[in-house]
Amino acid sequence: MASVEVLEAKASITRSKTRKGKLWKYRSLIILALPGILLMLINNYLPMFGIFLAFKDLNYTEGIWASKWVGLDNFKFLFASNDAWRIIRNTLFYNLAFLIINTVLAILLAILLNEVKNKLMSKFFQSTVILPNFISMVIVGYLVYGFLNPDLGFVNKFIMEPMGWEPINWYATPEHWPYILTIVNTWKNVGYAAVVYLAAIIGIDQEYYEAAVIDGASRWKQMTNITIPLIAPVIIILTVLAIGRIFNADFGLFYQATMASGMLKSTTDVIDTYVYNAAIVTGDTGLASSAGLLQSVVGFILVVSVNLIVRKFSKDNALF
Repeated sequence: MASVEVLEAKASITRSKTRKGKLWKYRSLIILALPGILLMLINNYLPMFGIFLAFKDLNYTEGIWASKWVGLDNFKFLFASNDAWRIIRNTLFYNLAFLIINTVLAILLAILLNEVKNKLMSKFFQSTVILPNFISMVIVGYLVYGFLNPDLGFVNKFIMEPMGWEPINWYATPEHWPYILTIVNTWKNVGYAAVVYLAAIIGIDQEYYEAAVIDGASRWKQMTNITIPLIAPVIIILTVLAIGRIFNADFGLFYQATMASGMLKSTTDVIDTYVYNAAIVTGDTGLASSAGLLQSVVGFILVVSVNLIVRKFSKDNALF
């Protein structure tokens, strides 16, 4: 019995020395990773203490811990209000539309970019399509305003008037904005996704295509039988991650592109703009926190659920 304990103690000491040895061996990499780890802790984990605000009636003079605990009252108020179902509906429908449209267009654009064999032109087109992703949404908002300004906008001044049509006050007619926001979102984000898919396509062994050409396969058959199946893991991963953020809207898109027009709230108000208005405009921190917590919990559940479904059919393509 004593000999077993001695062996276990020696094994424990050996494991400890091995861990210390690995830490020392990779000390340079650990030091390089420390700034990123600290940044993640400060930005991603420390703010989690703010979850308590969703269950409290915050009093700034008393502080977070001393403020009155109200339990689920903030959530009850959120769902009892007339705004709750509107913002949830808008957030879900917009994100579903963005997910489907952007995924399809990004894959098609990536396939088209892969057909450009001239390296200089290929780099030019890649840079061109990815450029909108790096433009600030504030600038995008003013670009949209330049097109849709009721008096001097490009659409009214140079398209509607010459055609003899009545100018439209775009920022007072909410029914047009589901299409406008979808176009703006696609223009801004589809290029980045296309470059990601292009990287996956470039990694495909060219022998597959050579064999397909010998067999007489057309471009369409090569795309449907080789390209898309082989980049399916990347498509699945990006789709699962996007589904996890289906309750998180692009605040800049819905706030800046619409110029925060109150006339458009019926079709442009989403959870993120609602949280902003609740926290900054009305000062209702508890309501804003409860809405934000709802986004996080639903996103987590969706990621886990979709990953389980993917794992059921293909373990290799699952995130975890």
